[in-house]
Amino acid sequence: MSAIRRDFLPDDLRVLAKAAGVDGVISVQARQTVEETLWLLDLAEEDELIRGVVGWMPLDSPDLTKELEKVAHRRKLRGLRHVLQDEADDQFMLGEDFGRGISALRRFDLRYDLLVFERQLPTAIRLVDRHPSQPFILDHIGKPKIKSAELEPWASNMRELAKRPNVWCKVSGMVSEADWRAWTPPMLRPYFDSALEAFGPKRLMIGTDWPVCLLACPYQRWIETVREWAASLTEGEQTDFFQNTAVQAYGL
Repeated sequence: MSAIRRDFLPDDLRVLAKAAGVDGVISVQARQTVEETLWLLDLAEEDELIRGVVGWMPLDSPDLTKELEKVAHRRKLRGLRHVLQDEADDQFMLGEDFGRGISALRRFDLRYDLLVFERQLPTAIRLVDRHPSQPFILDHIGKPKIKSAELEPWASNMRELAKRPNVWCKVSGMVSEADWRAWTPPMLRPYFDSALEAFGPKRLMIGTDWPVCLLACPYQRWIETVREWAASLTEGEQTDFFQNTAVQAYGL
């Protein structure tokens, strides 16, 4: 993990983004603290590169509404995320307290980013079904087992999840689930293609998972890998994938 054991700030990203032709990003929480969320929002207010923030708030807290009221005026707060992949109990997301927190997000026009392992997708589908009017964005295409080249049951669960029109999918984090040293673009293609088949370009968006992606590849290489795969899409589909889907999904 030495490649990412340091601070990463907007100036670090700005250089990489400019070189890769990226002119706007969504910054997503890394720590599960309110303090980090406020810090990200402060950075976003000072920097037009950061178009929106997905922060963290204690979704299972009875005081969540009061906490959200404190930040409701922060225009770049576009969503929240809880690191569900790290919960010891996969059923945590179906708990009454957590569900109450998800239900509160609509009042504040906030999205919810789903961060789960592929084994958790069936449970995530149940979560989405309980909140049909809440916008969800699936991070890292549901973290399939790319390193072991397993497509199922991930692909089937992705198709099932995509039947819910309130769910979008972020193409990111794939190299982190592959062999960090030996992955190649052809190894990723079945997962790219399956995500596209399930969600289509209007509900699929590029993501980077920077700086975590640095464990397996530089920022520029990831962007180039995605662009090479997306070259087969029509011009309009590419515009959706690289821009419009994120604007719609996050209400930018």
